Amino acid sequence: MASGDRLHLQTPRNALPGYLLLYGSLYLAYGTESAYLPEFLRDHGLTLEQVGLTLAAGTVVRIVAGPLIGRLADYLGALKQVLSVAACLSGLIGSAYLFAYGFAPLLAVIICHAAATASLAPMCDALSVAASAKGRAFQYGWVRGAGSVAFIGGTLVSGLLIDRFGLSSIIVASSACFLLMAACASGIRSPVEKASATERLEVGILGTLWKIAAYRRLIIVGILVIGSHALNDTFAVIRWRAAGHDTFAISLLWSEAVLAEVVVFFLLGPWLIARLGARGAAALAAGAGVLRWTVMASTTAVPALVGVQALHGLTFALMHLAAMAVICRVVPDRLAATAQTFYGTGALGLASAVMTTASGYLYGMFGAHAFLAMAASCVLALPMMRGLAVGPWTGRRS
Repeated sequence: MASGDRLHLQTPRNALPGYLLLYGSLYLAYGTESAYLPEFLRDHGLTLEQVGLTLAAGTVVRIVAGPLIGRLADYLGALKQVLSVAACLSGLIGSAYLFAYGFAPLLAVIICHAAATASLAPMCDALSVAASAKGRAFQYGWVRGAGSVAFIGGTLVSGLLIDRFGLSSIIVASSACFLLMAACASGIRSPVEKASATERLEVGILGTLWKIAAYRRLIIVGILVIGSHALNDTFAVIRWRAAGHDTFAISLLWSEAVLAEVVVFFLLGPWLIARLGARGAAALAAGAGVLRWTVMASTTAVPALVGVQALHGLTFALMHLAAMAVICRVVPDRLAATAQTFYGTGALGLASAVMTTASGYLYGMFGAHAFLAMAASCVLALPMMRGLAVGPWTGRRS
């Protein structure tokens, strides 16, 4: 049998439903819980200061745990199995929120839950990027876009659940979604090739990744472009409310950004990357960031805000697709989970934590003009684009 025939037999053409369920359950779990978790913690006895401290502790744990679990998956050559176990633990540990009251018990649950969930999204990306590139008859943007839609759905459903069943219902729903994800993960066929025994014993893995020039550049570009969203995520609503915009208008503006993200993941992003390549797409994302944050620094007029919220599809979703293109092209399968978790959870998580902290000081000192610092961050990313020239990528390779 020819090698092409063997590849065809190894890459079933009906894999899309399994990956849609995987991403749908993951982001439904995130969307159901994330918006109201601080309120749930308050309801279980935490002060405002303790809520901030416990959530910050969870962030630190995710930054550390994500790359470690990704490395474990690569070392064992069992990415799908590690993902399934982590999702199952996320569901089981998450349910412990229901029985924890007070600072110490809730802190313990948050730390354990953060460790379990830290690697879920990057490991899903490692699987789906490889699957889409090896003839699974779908584009990566489709499944990641489905995740964004599921997140919106989870956020909407959580409000309905709370109104009818109380805050505990979001914990039950989220935990159930994580358990569903575990079942979905166990049912898909892993497209990631296993490392040899010699490769699994390789030391200095992060050093090996850092020697890959395009991956090294991607880390820096991702920190500068994705990290620039920190000020917007923290202070945009505060600025808009201070400008007199009502809650309904702000909700529409926020929803527009998520809708733009979905459109780019499903439609515009794959088209742009196929024509511009990863470097061109990342440069477009950075350029859109310069425009977006400059306008945010200058005005709160509704027409301008409508325009810049649409740019979220470029500044976040297109940059994410470009990152997946680079990782797919330059990182070997034996390091896929390590590369994804180090980029998505380690580098970007640390950048978000640092830039969010800095944003508080910047906004306190300069007000809306602090957005110019985020524009400058995107400008700094532009000279780094040269090293991202890895060729066009559509999210799949036939």
